[in-house]
Amino acid sequence: MNNQKARTRFAPSPTGYMHVGNLRTALYAYLIARSANGDFLLRIEDTDQNRQIEGAIEVIYHTLKETGLIWDEGPDIGGPVGPYVQSERMDLYKEYALRLVEKGAAYYCFCAKGEAEGPVKYDARCSRLPLREIEARLRDGTPWVIRQKIPPEGKTTFHDAVYGEITVENAELEDQVLIKSDGMPTYNFANVIDDHLMGITHVVRGNEYLSSAPKYNLLYQAFDWPIPEYVHCAPVMKDTSQKLSKRHGDASYQDLIEKGYLKEAILNYVALLGWSPGGEREIFSLSELAQIFKITGLSKSPAIFDNLKLNHINAEWIRSLAPERFHALALPWLRKTLKREDVNTRLLADLLHPRCEVLSDLPEKVDFFDALPDYDTELYVHKKMKTTKESSLEILRQLRPELEALAEWTQESIHGAIYGLIEKLQVKNGVALWPLRTALSGKDATPGGAADLALLLGKNDTLERIDDGIARLQAGLE
Repeated sequence: MNNQKARTRFAPSPTGYMHVGNLRTALYAYLIARSANGDFLLRIEDTDQNRQIEGAIEVIYHTLKETGLIWDEGPDIGGPVGPYVQSERMDLYKEYALRLVEKGAAYYCFCAKGEAEGPVKYDARCSRLPLREIEARLRDGTPWVIRQKIPPEGKTTFHDAVYGEITVENAELEDQVLIKSDGMPTYNFANVIDDHLMGITHVVRGNEYLSSAPKYNLLYQAFDWPIPEYVHCAPVMKDTSQKLSKRHGDASYQDLIEKGYLKEAILNYVALLGWSPGGEREIFSLSELAQIFKITGLSKSPAIFDNLKLNHINAEWIRSLAPERFHALALPWLRKTLKREDVNTRLLADLLHPRCEVLSDLPEKVDFFDALPDYDTELYVHKKMKTTKESSLEILRQLRPELEALAEWTQESIHGAIYGLIEKLQVKNGVALWPLRTALSGKDATPGGAADLALLLGKNDTLERIDDGIARLQAGLE
């Protein structure tokens, strides 16, 4: 394998959305190929027709393209080892299963489903049928499956890039079905055939398949085929005891996008779920990951999905956006609560840009622009700013005529009026700024300072909200 060009594949089943674990598998397979200037293939594993969901293949295409995991060969673009959809390769699987039967590495099994399934390992009774009886049953049309014939004695050792050497007693392995009674291949058998015929050098998958690896090895050995490098990845966990699961409402890639995470941040975070680049740096683009990725950085330990860390990485990516790009991404979210058209959304976005972790945070940050919320006057009391209801009332009363007298409503004129009053009254900035910001927003956290809000709201709204604040404070003090 060492002298072979690296070829990896992402081989999803079209059974739903792209879960975080699926995306991570695709990403690692992509990075292994790109870091070695190799090929990344897309293969659709649709042999389980009952589990297919309409539109799932389009979701796979869309997600990979959106995240930049572009494949070199696949169902839509073809390639030298196609077709790249398993249901279009059906003749191959039976052909190779029959080769194994001829070699004595597989056999026809005529046992009814109930006889071959259960808590006790199948006893391989059909492997001992005489040839004459097998031929007679085939002629009679007795239903059959083809099973792998596992050597009853000895051990099978395989090497995994993450877990190292693993040895299993052959007596512990069951003669798995290769071709089902409906003629369809099992997942495990189709994988081996396709991976070999497509020249796959590194097989990336979840560690739940570790237990199947010895059977894969025995199949490769029976065909006298080279064994690819196995890269089994530890699971992504919701917490210390539960795996992430769409069934339990855990986020898929599309869910995260809809929650306001950037695709670059999602991919960056997913890369770090069970892999370490070494050092302190955490923010990487896809091209940077491709340059530094090494399989040796993968961990045997399960990775816990940490929303706080995802938010941190997303915030870093948001801060790196050009202002125009952030405005474009933010606008649909702002418009969820901001209906008035006279607010300068570009200025608003500039204020929000350094304060935003996730785009879905934005609607509640601007919900006061359309209508002032019904707030409690306790909001005017700020111990750190040394403001009281009485001091706030006095500030608003004195500030209102200063602002009303402004001929031009600009950042400079508003700022000048506010700070002119601060200087005149010889008070600390917060004593004046906090009451004004509270009156304009009715909130304790806002996208910008008092002067920013006044500019965005416009003169009329600013004066009306100051009047409202004065009235609330007067009523509370009477």
